[in-house]
Amino acid sequence: MSLDELDTRILRELQVDARRSNRDIAASVGIAPTTALDRTRALRDRGVIKGALLDVDLPSIGRPVQALIAVRIRPPSRRVIEAFRTWVCALPDTLGVFVTSGTEDFLIHVAVPDNDSLYAFVIDKLTERAEIADVRTSVVYEHLRNDRIGPGQRTPGR
Repeated sequence: MSLDELDTRILRELQVDARRSNRDIAASVGIAPTTALDRTRALRDRGVIKGALLDVDLPSIGRPVQALIAVRIRPPSRRVIEAFRTWVCALPDTLGVFVTSGTEDFLIHVAVPDNDSLYAFVIDKLTERAEIADVRTSVVYEHLRNDRIGPGQRTPGR
């Protein structure tokens, strides 16, 4: 899926603040509001823009402790992995789930009220499940994120 320079500029502006008006986006990239609206709709229709997310300050809602939990599943069958993925995504402490290759099958990003809650999540929820072969937990001291990413460029000749 290729994006031209105008699509890229519109995406960049929307990533700064997805709540900005169409008129503001158009003015920022130097085009007519109707052009900006048509382009933004086309980006949604093509699946480039999947939605807009609310960025919540986790400590403000009582979840100041974050962790990444690496989980290994046994047996590593599609049925077992998909069932675990569905279960863990539905837990209220789960922020994100990465299905990975390598030593771990999953990386789970959680946000909890305190260390006791993190311990309870790992011991009472995860290790109680029969398919869990191994769990490793890393507390997140700081979570930095690049929320303004543009399209990737393929390396010539590959």
